[in-house]
Amino acid sequence: MQNPHPTFEKSYAAFLFDMDGTLLNSIVAAERVWGAWARRHGLDVEAFLPTIHGVRPIDTMKRLALPGVDIDKEVEWIEMAEREDVEGIVKIDGVVAFLNSFPRDRWAIVTSATAELARRRMAAAGIAPPPAIVTGEDIVNGKPNPDCFLLGARKLGVEAGDCLIFEDAPAGIRAGESAGGDVVVITATHHEPMQTAHLTIPDYNKVGVVVQDDGRLRLTRR
Repeated sequence: MQNPHPTFEKSYAAFLFDMDGTLLNSIVAAERVWGAWARRHGLDVEAFLPTIHGVRPIDTMKRLALPGVDIDKEVEWIEMAEREDVEGIVKIDGVVAFLNSFPRDRWAIVTSATAELARRRMAAAGIAPPPAIVTGEDIVNGKPNPDCFLLGARKLGVEAGDCLIFEDAPAGIRAGESAGGDVVVITATHHEPMQTAHLTIPDYNKVGVVVQDDGRLRLTRR
């Protein structure tokens, strides 16, 4: 029998969750919007789309540095289009039961999306958000910078290094690492296996949470 991953041997003050690809699957909707934008700008859509996940639209635009493009105007177009297109957004398997198994004040969403987009996508997926949410509007430097996870931990009154961070995208994983937390990689939306030392799970069907007597959270296998 394979030894359990070290993550199952530890307890945590709180859990921090990315949203897209981690709590819900928004790939179909996001790639519809970004695909239309990319075609309008003459980009190789197939090569471009894998680069959009896990980062803020403004960071994608800055990285591209397309000549003659008004970044603020294009970001506004993307954000409006994404707010209007939530068709096909679904929850990751088992996530609702998993989130309901521990107190709502012990987890936060840390997403690169705007607050309004996060609200719409969570509603479309049928997931009730927690009181603590960090969005791309709350920080200056987006993922892979750790600021978002550091802020999420502060909102919960804990240290980021004492949190278990749930992520799916490389930029978010690097942000979680830099914040000092342990990372769980959700692979539900991955097309290819990810080589990582972090614990990987396809969804939430085979994991649970034990709330210890001291109030700390421990991830368990089911």
